[in-house]
Amino acid sequence: MDEDTAPEVRGGGSAGGRDRDEDGRARNARPRDGLGRPLPYGTAGVARQPEGVVRTPAATVAEAQRLLDAGMPFHAHEVFEDAWKSGAAPLRPLWRALAQLAVGLTHGARGNARGGARLLRRGAAGIEGWARGPDGAPRPCGLDLAGLVRWARGLADALEAEPDRPLAAVRDAPRLTAAG
Repeated sequence: MDEDTAPEVRGGGSAGGRDRDEDGRARNARPRDGLGRPLPYGTAGVARQPEGVVRTPAATVAEAQRLLDAGMPFHAHEVFEDAWKSGAAPLRPLWRALAQLAVGLTHGARGNARGGARLLRRGAAGIEGWARGPDGAPRPCGLDLAGLVRWARGLADALEAEPDRPLAAVRDAPRLTAAG
């Protein structure tokens, strides 16, 4: 994040202080690693996703896929969260479920197998109805929702079966759209 888009830090890192933006809203300005974990103030982290970006559905999917491919599921979660909070009402539950898949992958990669599996299953359940489709109409945004449900449940099963095994799935990001 560059200086022009970074939140103003008031009291960040000090005892009892909180990071706040120019409107006084709490904003954590600590640097983060590639999986979104906070690092100590002054440490070099990875660039953060800007908050509140309004994208088209196609741009949301493209940016989230780019971040997933780069092994940054936490950042992909933030892209889906922006769409969930600012997008058209009919698609908000879908964006929320996709955000849950990305944060489930994040937790699994951080070593939280139980939490990761739970969020992957919750996200899969949230998009399952969209994957079936009542009339066989094209899926929103070209998303391969049935494939994502299979991927998420398979990864949740793997996390539960071997909770102490390091998660390599971050390097094998899910494909959001059908190959074509």
